[in-house]
Amino acid sequence: MAIHKLQIDDFVTIDYELIAIHSSTEDYRLAYFINQNLNILLEKSRKDISVKSAKTESCFSRFIFEDADTDTTWNLIQNKSSRAVSQQQNETISLFSEAEIDITTSSYLLPELKKVDYILKVENIPSFFVPDAVVNKLLGIKHIATAYTIEHNKLKSKNNLIF
Repeated sequence: MAIHKLQIDDFVTIDYELIAIHSSTEDYRLAYFINQNLNILLEKSRKDISVKSAKTESCFSRFIFEDADTDTTWNLIQNKSSRAVSQQQNETISLFSEAEIDITTSSYLLPELKKVDYILKVENIPSFFVPDAVVNKLLGIKHIATAYTIEHNKLKSKNNLIF
Protein backbone atom coordinates (compact mmCIF):
# COMPACT_ATOMS: atom_id res chain seq x y z
CA MET A 1 0.00 0.00 0.00
CA ALA A 2 1.37 3.40 -0.97
CA ILE A 3 1.64 6.18 1.58
CA HIS A 4 0.89 9.69 0.45
CA LYS A 5 2.21 12.51 2.63
CA LEU A 6 0.80 16.00 2.58
CA GLN A 7 3.02 18.86 3.58
CA ILE A 8 1.54 21.86 5.33
CA ASP A 9 3.47 24.09 2.94
CA ASP A 10 1.32 22.70 0.12
CA PHE A 11 -1.66 24.59 1.51
CA VAL A 12 0.03 27.80 2.59
CA THR A 13 -0.16 30.43 -0.11
CA ILE A 14 0.23 34.15 0.30
CA ASP A 15 -2.73 35.62 -1.54
CA TYR A 16 -2.51 39.16 -0.28
CA GLU A 17 -0.40 42.28 -0.68
CA LEU A 18 0.58 44.66 2.10
CA ILE A 19 1.22 48.35 1.59
CA ALA A 20 2.63 50.53 4.38
CA ILE A 21 1.27 54.08 4.61
CA HIS A 22 2.85 56.93 6.57
CA SER A 23 0.29 59.65 7.28
CA SER A 24 -0.70 61.77 10.26
CA THR A 25 -4.27 62.11 8.94
CA GLU A 26 -7.17 60.62 10.89
CA ASP A 27 -8.25 57.18 9.68
CA TYR A 28 -11.67 58.23 8.36
CA ARG A 29 -10.17 61.12 6.34
CA LEU A 30 -7.46 58.87 4.94
CA ALA A 31 -10.09 56.31 3.90
CA TYR A 32 -11.99 59.10 2.12
CA PHE A 33 -8.90 60.21 0.16
CA ILE A 34 -8.00 56.62 -0.72
CA ASN A 35 -11.57 56.03 -1.94
CA GLN A 36 -11.28 59.04 -4.25
CA ASN A 37 -7.92 58.07 -5.75
CA LEU A 38 -8.31 54.29 -6.02
CA ASN A 39 -12.02 54.26 -6.96
CA ILE A 40 -12.94 51.91 -4.13
CA LEU A 41 -15.48 52.26 -1.32
CA LEU A 42 -13.73 51.72 2.00
CA GLU A 43 -16.18 51.92 4.89
CA LYS A 44 -15.78 51.61 8.65
CA SER A 45 -16.00 48.01 9.78
CA ARG A 46 -18.32 47.20 12.66
CA LYS A 47 -15.63 45.06 14.23
CA ASP A 48 -12.25 46.48 15.06
CA ILE A 49 -9.22 44.23 15.12
CA SER A 50 -8.34 43.08 18.64
CA VAL A 51 -4.87 41.85 19.50
CA LYS A 52 -4.14 40.42 22.93
CA SER A 53 -0.69 40.62 24.37
CA ALA A 54 0.66 39.48 27.72
CA LYS A 55 -0.61 42.53 29.63
CA THR A 56 -3.22 44.33 27.53
CA GLU A 57 -5.69 44.02 24.71
CA SER A 58 -5.45 46.56 21.90
CA CYS A 59 -8.03 47.55 19.30
CA PHE A 60 -7.14 48.83 15.85
CA SER A 61 -9.62 50.57 13.57
CA ARG A 62 -10.43 48.93 10.26
CA PHE A 63 -12.01 50.11 7.02
CA ILE A 64 -13.08 47.46 4.53
CA PHE A 65 -14.23 47.20 0.91
CA GLU A 66 -15.27 43.93 -0.71
CA ASP A 67 -15.21 44.12 -4.49
CA ALA A 68 -17.81 41.64 -5.76
CA ASP A 69 -16.58 41.86 -9.37
CA THR A 70 -13.03 40.70 -8.68
CA ASP A 71 -13.65 39.02 -5.28
CA THR A 72 -10.95 41.28 -3.84
CA THR A 73 -11.05 42.57 -0.26
CA TRP A 74 -9.37 45.86 0.68
CA ASN A 75 -8.56 46.54 4.34
CA LEU A 76 -7.19 49.81 5.70
CA ILE A 77 -5.91 49.07 9.20
CA GLN A 78 -4.49 51.36 11.83
CA ASN A 79 -1.04 50.16 12.95
CA LYS A 80 -0.76 52.14 16.21
CA SER A 81 -3.19 52.10 19.09
CA SER A 82 -2.76 54.49 22.03
CA ARG A 83 -4.49 54.09 25.33
CA ALA A 84 -4.40 56.45 28.32
CA VAL A 85 -4.17 54.87 31.75
CA SER A 86 -4.45 56.95 34.91
CA GLN A 87 -2.68 55.82 38.06
CA GLN A 88 -2.83 57.10 41.62
CA GLN A 89 0.43 58.45 42.92
CA ASN A 90 1.28 56.65 46.16
CA GLU A 91 4.10 58.89 47.34
CA THR A 92 3.57 62.44 48.50
CA ILE A 93 6.17 64.23 46.46
CA SER A 94 4.41 67.52 46.02
CA LEU A 95 1.84 69.70 47.66
CA PHE A 96 -0.97 67.74 46.01
CA SER A 97 -1.02 64.37 47.70
CA GLU A 98 -3.78 62.80 45.63
CA ALA A 99 -2.49 63.65 42.18
CA GLU A 100 -3.11 61.27 39.31
CA ILE A 101 -0.55 60.49 36.67
CA ASP A 102 -1.77 59.87 33.13
CA ILE A 103 0.33 57.34 31.26
CA THR A 104 -0.21 56.68 27.56
CA THR A 105 0.68 53.24 26.31
CA SER A 106 1.07 52.43 22.64
CA SER A 107 0.75 49.07 20.99
CA TYR A 108 1.29 48.08 17.38
CA LEU A 109 -0.43 45.64 15.06
CA LEU A 110 2.95 44.96 13.43
CA PRO A 111 5.55 45.82 16.10
CA GLU A 112 8.46 45.50 13.70
CA LEU A 113 6.99 48.40 11.68
CA LYS A 114 6.54 50.96 14.46
CA LYS A 115 6.94 53.97 12.17
CA VAL A 116 4.11 52.85 9.84
CA ASP A 117 0.79 54.55 10.59
CA TYR A 118 -1.57 52.47 8.43
CA ILE A 119 -1.48 49.20 6.54
CA LEU A 120 -3.44 48.56 3.37
CA LYS A 121 -4.06 44.83 3.00
CA VAL A 122 -5.43 43.63 -0.34
CA GLU A 123 -6.69 40.03 -0.22
CA ASN A 124 -7.57 37.63 -3.07
CA ILE A 125 -5.61 39.69 -5.53
CA PRO A 126 -6.46 39.14 -9.19
CA SER A 127 -3.78 38.35 -11.76
CA PHE A 128 -3.90 41.87 -13.21
CA PHE A 129 -3.25 43.55 -9.82
CA VAL A 130 -0.10 45.71 -9.85
CA PRO A 131 1.00 46.77 -6.33
CA ASP A 132 3.38 49.45 -7.66
CA ALA A 133 0.52 51.15 -9.51
CA VAL A 134 -1.49 51.28 -6.26
CA VAL A 135 1.52 52.70 -4.40
CA ASN A 136 1.96 55.39 -7.07
CA LYS A 137 -1.70 56.40 -6.75
CA LEU A 138 -1.34 56.53 -2.97
CA LEU A 139 1.73 58.74 -3.29
CA GLY A 140 -0.43 61.15 -5.29
CA ILE A 141 -2.50 61.86 -2.17
CA LYS A 142 -1.08 64.97 -0.51
CA HIS A 143 -1.95 63.69 2.99
CA ILE A 144 0.29 60.62 2.60
CA ALA A 145 3.97 61.23 3.32
CA THR A 146 5.11 57.93 1.82
CA ALA A 147 3.82 54.49 0.88
CA TYR A 148 5.57 51.28 -0.09
CA THR A 149 4.99 47.53 -0.29
CA ILE A 150 5.90 45.26 2.61
CA GLU A 151 7.58 41.90 2.08
CA HIS A 152 5.71 39.06 3.80
CA ASN A 153 8.75 36.99 4.68
CA LYS A 154 10.26 39.80 6.80
CA LEU A 155 7.27 40.00 9.14
CA LYS A 156 7.48 38.19 12.46
CA SER A 157 3.97 39.13 13.57
CA LYS A 158 2.09 38.25 10.40
CA ASN A 159 -0.37 36.21 12.47
CA ASN A 160 -1.85 39.55 13.61
CA LEU A 161 -3.03 40.02 10.02
CA ILE A 162 -5.34 37.01 10.20
CA PHE A 163 -8.84 38.33 10.84
